Amino acid sequence: MDESIHHHHHRHRGKEEEEDEGDESGDEYTSEDEGTEDYRRGGYHAVRAGDAFKSGQYVVQSKLGWGHFSTVWLAWDSLNSRYVALKVQKSAQHYTEAAMDEITILQQIAEEDPEDKKCVVKLLDHFKHSGPNGHHVCMVFEYLGDNLLTLIKYSDYCGMPIQRVKEICFHILVGLDYLHRQLSVIHTDLKPENILLLSTIDQSKDPRKSGIPLILPNSMNKTVFGTTITTNVKPSNGDLTRNQKKKIKRKAKRAAQGCAGKEDSAETETDPETSGAVESSSNSNSNVGSVYANAVSTADGTGQGSLGCRRGSRSARQQLLTSVDLKCKLVDFGNACWTYKQFTNDIQTRQYRCPEVILGSKYSTSADLWSFACICFELATGDVLFDPHSGDNFDRDEVWMCLSNIIFVYRDLICF
Repeated sequence: MDESIHHHHHRHRGKEEEEDEGDESGDEYTSEDEGTEDYRRGGYHAVRAGDAFKSGQYVVQSKLGWGHFSTVWLAWDSLNSRYVALKVQKSAQHYTEAAMDEITILQQIAEEDPEDKKCVVKLLDHFKHSGPNGHHVCMVFEYLGDNLLTLIKYSDYCGMPIQRVKEICFHILVGLDYLHRQLSVIHTDLKPENILLLSTIDQSKDPRKSGIPLILPNSMNKTVFGTTITTNVKPSNGDLTRNQKKKIKRKAKRAAQGCAGKEDSAETETDPETSGAVESSSNSNSNVGSVYANAVSTADGTGQGSLGCRRGSRSARQQLLTSVDLKCKLVDFGNACWTYKQFTNDIQTRQYRCPEVILGSKYSTSADLWSFACICFELATGDVLFDPHSGDNFDRDEVWMCLSNIIFVYRDLICF
């Protein structure tokens, strides 16, 4: 159910699935990674930089994020010469079923938007991968940039100028209008982590433009341009063919010489990328959301996001903010549903949860609009609009219920 992609130094709490799994130690979600407990039969697939998927087409470069359903990785698509976000789902049957529902929605999103103008992440490919923990559904997303939570962090939680907030909101509303009116799809987990910029705030962090050498498949055991490639894990889908090896070597060489960066930059203008997510070392950076964000967001996330605590001086951050491209896309559809086919009543991350869901009433596309309004406030002020805390004699659900009742009374007074 819950598939928000998490990034390091993640500020927001996830939904109840996270809380039910024992993460009630504090009000802030501070886990650095997904841990080791779920790397077992039916759980996560162990992935390392250099692992190859789909007969060598996708070569993992680094970790982008994780969710309770999946992990998300930056990968190089050797057939199409581009970076992508690779989301690897847990292998148990209910995770596989959830992934197939997500793929159905993502395919619908892509098919109805051939010109890529609707501000929603694109699914590029999907396949199944066999590993020691089972058969894992894998989704490949366009690679995007930082998520909006990272943008909020860059502003030192002081908010952004209203005109810039409007620019961001325009793209969010284009995406929501497309989902709601054309597809009858409800995202159900809209939040800053699940909205990704098309590029990174700090361009030097963008693998498409930095010219960083590519990591080759582990089986090749080569030293490329002074960078040692570790080889203690064989490719996930078997050995590569000789031609595939040659092709990947050529791409790596061009990347190291700065050519690949130029090619990717040109490609990005017409076909950017998640997951989303997403936030480019294993300790940094979606969405699907989230997922997807999280890509995985983000992921699902395919999302890109948290750069951690070191983002340079305040003046450097402000300078980066003034030049950032504010075009963005919605990511992480791991929780999405249709207005006419809903999977659960337990939707939305708590801080962005609408009153009708809190009260257990019926919900529809307006649930996303409530979350959108909360995001608008957060972008403008740097503060979360609603952030209830548990006390000695009450829990957060009770606080939220009380708040919802106040909202409904206020609404009735206004209508009257």
